[in-house]
Amino acid sequence: MKTGFDNEKYLKIQSEHIKERISNFEGKLYLEFGGKLFDDYHAARVLPGFAPDSKLKMLLQLKDESEVVIAISAEDIERNKKRGDLDIGYDEDVLRLVGNFRDRGLFVNSVVITRFTPSPAVNQFKQRLERKKIKVYKHYSIEGYPNNVPFIVSDKGYGKNEYIETTRPLIIVTAPGPGSGKMATCLSQLYHENKRGIKAGYAKFETFPVWNLPLKHPVNLAYEAATADLNDVNMIDPFHLSAHGETAVNYNRDVEIFPVLSATFESIYGESPYKSPTDMGVNMIGKCITDDEVCKEASRQEIIRRYFKAREALMRESGSEKEVYKIELIMKQENITPSDRSVVDPARERAKKEGKPAIAIELPDGKIITGGTTKLLGASSAGILNALKELAGIPHKTHLIAPSAIEPIQRLKIEYLGSQNPALHTDETLIALSMSAATDENARLAMEQLPKLRGCEIHTSVMLAHVDLKMFQKLGIQLTSEAVQEKK
Repeated sequence: MKTGFDNEKYLKIQSEHIKERISNFEGKLYLEFGGKLFDDYHAARVLPGFAPDSKLKMLLQLKDESEVVIAISAEDIERNKKRGDLDIGYDEDVLRLVGNFRDRGLFVNSVVITRFTPSPAVNQFKQRLERKKIKVYKHYSIEGYPNNVPFIVSDKGYGKNEYIETTRPLIIVTAPGPGSGKMATCLSQLYHENKRGIKAGYAKFETFPVWNLPLKHPVNLAYEAATADLNDVNMIDPFHLSAHGETAVNYNRDVEIFPVLSATFESIYGESPYKSPTDMGVNMIGKCITDDEVCKEASRQEIIRRYFKAREALMRESGSEKEVYKIELIMKQENITPSDRSVVDPARERAKKEGKPAIAIELPDGKIITGGTTKLLGASSAGILNALKELAGIPHKTHLIAPSAIEPIQRLKIEYLGSQNPALHTDETLIALSMSAATDENARLAMEQLPKLRGCEIHTSVMLAHVDLKMFQKLGIQLTSEAVQEKK
């Protein structure tokens, strides 16, 4: 696959820029960290060459100077809000993040529960953290937030929040997802630090939109598609244009909140250190693009993937028509259609020809392999086996798993486990393949090809069962599906 991003350059200049920003204040910086730290696959897809854990590696270069604070909203704990990509609650993700940070050598000492109100779920979560020797702080909802600046920046506003004890110059404030209160946590800490005679600083690390790319650059449009459910809109930063005479891209929420932030800084310090929301950012990702055309095409493909995901979410009643319409508008701006995704038409054509669910897979060399539904295998299973045969140079008609080995699994599913679908799902197929690999050389060769599927593109003519979705996720496959329910 072609690359368009210099990851090593990014690690170097990003950490240097953060160090420079720390030095602009009195040796202490609160860095609001947006996006995903461990697994930023969106950035990896639109910027080929960007490693999903790049931001984590960058922070590891600053680990002796940094400390992590994780924010989570009491409201999200109470309603058990989930991370869509991992299918776990925000509360569980906080514990996952703590473990992952610590395993990699980053110092995590505290969690702050924002918009705190006592409830059984919130109290139980707080006790779980404290049993793991994690300090827990409480921040409260503030009447009139964020517009009533005089009240917010007072002992009855931020002053009511508990002061988070920190010991290092760089405080990374992150969260399991948006709306967790990261910015409010940073500003509350600035207020408390100032009362203690410390003029700490604030900066924001948001990967997208990329401030020094054009407004309608596909990388920035892909960000709009990815956040269509939040109704984010990229826009020219008017404050930056006025203050510096240069064009920079930001998004609506930061532009709308900036006058309030500026007034908050003035209330705390007497003046604002920033002239625009773009000034607050420290993101250097745009300076590390090495092939603009590669990143443009990768971003167009991401927009199409987001379109299919939005349509599927609408069908599953977890999305909205507005989200679909917005991405359709973005596609029109870029003059792209679903058929510009190479695996879409082959999957549709096979499904139409056979009248059954079908799948198409694009291999690393660009070759398209398809699979259809049979009495023994679902389309996903058949497609995966066909792809493994192609990668291993095994003739298509060769059986990797003997039909006699599949039939007992089907009987188990139907007669003993109550399933209505006898065809094997991908997890069942791969287990059967691994058993065959113990005695069959072709099956062994096919198994060894599985890592080559990582990053491959797949499209299915129907929405998949949860078990198949999870398996494709584990294999690292880029999946899209038609918003069609499989007929039972």
